[in-house]
Amino acid sequence: MKKILIVFLIFLPFGFSCGEDKIAPGITDQSLSSRQDFQNTLNIKKEKIVDTYEAVGTVRPLTKTSVEAQITAQILRIMVTPGTRVEKGDILIHLDARNEQTQLKKAKEGLAFTKNNFQQAVKSEDGARASLNQAKTEFNRTKKLFDSGVVTSQQLEIDKAAFLKAKAMLEHAQETILAAKTNIRQAEQIIKEAQIILGYSTIKAPATGVIIDRNADPGDIAIPGKPLLVLQTSGSLRLEASVREGMIFKIWQGGTFDVSIETIGKIVPSVIEEIVPYADPNTRTFLVKATLPKVPGLYPGMFGRLLIPVNEQEVILIPKEALLIVGQLELVYIKGKDDHWKSVYIKIGKRFGNKIEVLSGLTGNEIIGY
Repeated sequence: MKKILIVFLIFLPFGFSCGEDKIAPGITDQSLSSRQDFQNTLNIKKEKIVDTYEAVGTVRPLTKTSVEAQITAQILRIMVTPGTRVEKGDILIHLDARNEQTQLKKAKEGLAFTKNNFQQAVKSEDGARASLNQAKTEFNRTKKLFDSGVVTSQQLEIDKAAFLKAKAMLEHAQETILAAKTNIRQAEQIIKEAQIILGYSTIKAPATGVIIDRNADPGDIAIPGKPLLVLQTSGSLRLEASVREGMIFKIWQGGTFDVSIETIGKIVPSVIEEIVPYADPNTRTFLVKATLPKVPGLYPGMFGRLLIPVNEQEVILIPKEALLIVGQLELVYIKGKDDHWKSVYIKIGKRFGNKIEVLSGLTGNEIIGY
């Protein structure tokens, strides 16, 4: 009988200790009147908080420009990398321009040839005009002599033919000059086009900004329509968030809402700039764009949350320093009516900055110590 009694006494405390994990929130039976060394005391009360819906999104540039090539050519050099700040007109990319340089050289040679033809046509016109003047003088003299009966009609016809031939030669020379002028204008236009195309081999920054993406490397072939670089042309950023269809009526264009950026640990105000009036049929969400202020350390591509107020409620909040965790139990110390400190088991909820929501265990009229 003694052995059986001893075994029973050994296992009895263990049974009671296992039951402590199931203690409901409330005041314990332990009086802590001797604990008077709390650094802080706080008279807790119910506080009004706003329950929010968090729409996840991505920080993107307010304005950005895709830098593309205007001609098909091989990339020789890329002068920038992501993060490089550039001014309008700065050289970004050099393309292989040997073909364009050859075309420009041919166009200039064509212009020189056309100008030489023009000069020859001008000289021909001068000669034809002189010949015409001489033939005209001879014809007029012969006509007078014919009228006087000095020369025959045969001589008159010969001089008349010479005059008409000289006139035709002058007209031909004048037409040649007009054609040469037209050829010169065409050659000059070809040169301008060749110079423009050659200029496309050097890609410059269309505006002042920061390079935020690079999609090509030296040796690649640049093709019109294929983005090579992405330039953020404005220092401003915005959050592009997906808002579920049930919450879209709680926001409006021009409204001010908070945005949480966890990476930098800040909550900043934003203004709703645009609400795309079309829901994604796969996710049942609307795309919402909210303008962000300039914040140090905030960069495109960061993760953010658009905080949309849903409703207001009263909750009990305690400082996070007041919470004690013993195993799986959560408790705080409160001051009783007899000025004795007692531990209270509580159940916590959401965290709000440096404060923690208390779901049960406190009524909101206690003094806690921590």
